[in-house]
Amino acid sequence: MSAELHSSRSMLIRLDITFFSTQISILSLPLSFPYLSPPSPLNPSIPLYFFRGGYEEALMSQVDGDPISFFQAMSRAQMLQFPHKRSSMVSLDSIRKDPRWRDPNLSEVITMLSHPMDPVKSNAAAYLQHLCYENDRIKQDVRQLKGVPVLVGLLDHPKAEVHRKACGALRNISYGKDHHNKVAIKNCDGIPALVRLLRKSSNMEVTELVTGTLWNLSSHEPLKMMVINHGLQTLTDEVIIPHSGWRRDLTEHSRPQETEWTTVFKNTSGCLRNVSSDGAEARQRLRECEGLVDALLHALQSAVANKETDNKSVENCVCILRNLSYHVHKEVPGAERFQEPVANQVPRSGSGGKKKNEADCFGGKKPKGWRNGPGDKKYGTLDLPKRTQPTKGLEMLYQPEVVRLYLSLLTRSQNHNTLEAAAGALQNLAAGHWAWSSYIRATVRKEKGLPVLVELLRSDGDKVVRAVAIALRNLAIDRRNKDLIGSYAMRDLVSNLPSGQQRPAKNLEGDTVVAILNTIHEIISDSPENARGLIQGHGIQKLVAINKTSQSVRETKAASHVLQTVWAYKDLRNSLYKGGWNKSHFKSTTCGIPKKTKSGKAAYDDITLPLMEKNQGEHETVASA
Repeated sequence: MSAELHSSRSMLIRLDITFFSTQISILSLPLSFPYLSPPSPLNPSIPLYFFRGGYEEALMSQVDGDPISFFQAMSRAQMLQFPHKRSSMVSLDSIRKDPRWRDPNLSEVITMLSHPMDPVKSNAAAYLQHLCYENDRIKQDVRQLKGVPVLVGLLDHPKAEVHRKACGALRNISYGKDHHNKVAIKNCDGIPALVRLLRKSSNMEVTELVTGTLWNLSSHEPLKMMVINHGLQTLTDEVIIPHSGWRRDLTEHSRPQETEWTTVFKNTSGCLRNVSSDGAEARQRLRECEGLVDALLHALQSAVANKETDNKSVENCVCILRNLSYHVHKEVPGAERFQEPVANQVPRSGSGGKKKNEADCFGGKKPKGWRNGPGDKKYGTLDLPKRTQPTKGLEMLYQPEVVRLYLSLLTRSQNHNTLEAAAGALQNLAAGHWAWSSYIRATVRKEKGLPVLVELLRSDGDKVVRAVAIALRNLAIDRRNKDLIGSYAMRDLVSNLPSGQQRPAKNLEGDTVVAILNTIHEIISDSPENARGLIQGHGIQKLVAINKTSQSVRETKAASHVLQTVWAYKDLRNSLYKGGWNKSHFKSTTCGIPKKTKSGKAAYDDITLPLMEKNQGEHETVASA
């Protein structure tokens, strides 16, 4: 339904009900008449035209929500401004062509943010949101004209329309690679103001804007701890826990609810994903945040149960848990109580041959020596510490039960980032020499997770292959895992290696090639049988080619390290000679000699390298009119 005024030549004004619902009021120098064009993703701007004159009566009528009075006042104002046209109505086109009308400049719009009338403030903020959409120059100008402090101040405004529009403008201003805008928001206490608004507002759109702005701010390294200090518990209590469906106090008559995969949950989990990569202090703060780990694990369990494993929120949750699992064997309180000088490694007995009546987790036969060997009973029971209370909080990060959750994600998800993070979580949990790493390694085998990981070595995702390779390397610390991985994963590992300067079809990055080489080294160390499998899998050709021709020092060093380990097995030299290889092929190049650390161990890549990207995701929106 619309009200229309016509002239003999053209339509003067068309104002329908949607115009009033947006509360786009007359902006002025001191007052003016706006023309609203519908925003679009390509050109999301609101042209505002200013007239040097008075429309005070019309403005007050519009603000008071009286359309009839507004039309009457507008008509009177137009006749006053255009006395020569009183006998006929003035068309909008003629008004826009009048030299006395013009676009407001940015400084004037920022000035209107401090206008005494609330509708003027909200519309100026909405106009800034449109102007800043995908326009880095405008964002910079807003900052230089001191518009950011005024917008931050409006976040505490009691009127919902004002603080909503101000937050929308800040969300667009904070988006992008120019971190000066993020710092400007921080410098005027924008992060505490955003958190306060999140606590007090129940409006879903406001909550989306607040969490989206915090997600943008969290992508800048120096702001991560500030987001944690001011907003971690609020984000957890106001968004993560309620949207995850997890409940702190479950009675016998209550039950956990399904996860709500909302935009707010996505924004918040993205923000926490960013800050979780900041370092040891950040990781510890998130681990100790009451309810956070519990809620994230519940959300992932809900995703697996409902086959919703590919959305962005799931990806964010897995990445957070992957980051919090990094160095967990060193950083959690009381970790020293579980340290072991040697992880649960079962000495080999026999040659690693297979008995016909013993099956392994790949569906084949168990390697000789497993049955009745040391720790075989421990393998069956895992000999977990006795629990007097249900596990909760950070302890849930490294319980063997999480293995099944990560394996389910690795089996069901098609999202490469989720696959990388799930494999990275297993990689981190299987690292180090403490009791829980030992339990994790055994549980992966018991839950038939080794075949799942080996299958993912064939993925076309570079980061997936890298994460899986390092996970297998850490899992191979377990003697029985090492035998199985050597038997079933060697061919896939070798197939991912380049042939010297020629890269394989997947064209894996150098870091991934180095990870694969280090995994192969771990598998063949103290295992002549696995080294023999490397020879039979045509791995020597590729290793020699990398050692001789690779342009990467790290690749050359890692390949040389593997070759020297193979040559050290004297029983294998006859096989090498028959294959046409001699001692010269196994000599390290000048750059390929692995350096020694103070401990005397080769200084190749740390076995617990973190798999955590620094920043993921920012969001910018155009104001809806």
